[in-house]
Parts: sequence; C-alpha cells; structure tokens
Amino acid sequence: MIKRAFLLIGLILSASCGSYNSIDTFYNAHKNDNQVTAIRIPRFMLTLISGISPEMQSLVGNTKDLRYMRFPSATPARTQFLNNQMNGITGNSFIEVYRKNDDLKRNVVSIREKCNSVKEILIYNNDNLNGSFLYFNGDFDPVKVREMAKNNEFGKMGDGLIKQFNPETPGINQP
Repeated sequence: MIKRAFLLIGLILSASCGSYNSIDTFYNAHKNDNQVTAIRIPRFMLTLISGISPEMQSLVGNTKDLRYMRFPSATPARTQFLNNQMNGITGNSFIEVYRKNDDLKRNVVSIREKCNSVKEILIYNNDNLNGSFLYFNGDFDPVKVREMAKNNEFGKMGDGLIKQFNPETPGINQP
C-alpha cells in the first residue's frame, strides 16, 4: 500500500514537472517582465492576418496559436538563464532543424512533428542584448517549414508582427 502511494506521488510529481518546461509556462512567466513585448494572436485575428495577402496566407497557414515575445537580455547571466529555459522547452520533444551558437548568442529553429506533418514551430533568437521567440501551433507542411527556415521568413514575420501590433499603431490605446 505504501509503495503504491509513493508510486502515485512520483507519477504526479513527474507529470507536473514535465509541464513546467512549456511555451505556456515561459510566456506566462515573462509576459509581465519589464521591457517585454508579448503578442498572442487569437484565432479570429489569424484569419484576418492571413487574408491580407497570399504571402501572409502561406506564412500563417493552418495556425491555431501564434505567439511572439521580445525581451531584454543585457547581461551574460540573463542571457544564459534565457538560453537554458529555451533549451529546457525544446530539449525533450522538439527536433532542432537549425542552430547557430556564437558564445551566448543563439539562433535556433525547432519543430515538433506528428506523423507526416509539423505541429509546432519554435524560433528562438538571442543576441546578448535582446531575446525573442516566435511560436506556431498548427498543421504545417515539413517541406514548407524547411524552406521558410532556410529563407529566414520566420524572422521577417516576427518583425512584421511587431510593426502590425506596435503600441503607436492607431486603434491601440495607450494608458
């Protein structure tokens, strides 16, 4: 009886620790940090964004969840901390399709596959001054994802999201 209780407690603890390293946890932990820009696009707006042009349609595709976050990373300790957090997220079930390390600087594209399609895409960049991630959840063609990563289209989309949702944009009220 005691062995079963310990086994049950162990399973609960391992399940709760496994969900700690997720994009949701990272996003929620850092969205209120100082000097952070966090964008999470609801599904109805994905439809609006994809209707802007054929290029945006091909970028957005069958996305169910799209998030972008840019955060300060001005000290080596902070950069290492953020790099370790992203490694924890991508380390278990993501496949790295691209990685470039330059001391503490990082440029990583990781995907999560299921059968013959890509279900999640996570692009993480850190240049020792600022870090950012762009996250897609949906159903994507692996060939198209590879082509987009090769042509740096994900980076362009992150820049476009910042411009689209810039606080100075008319219609977004500032306090």
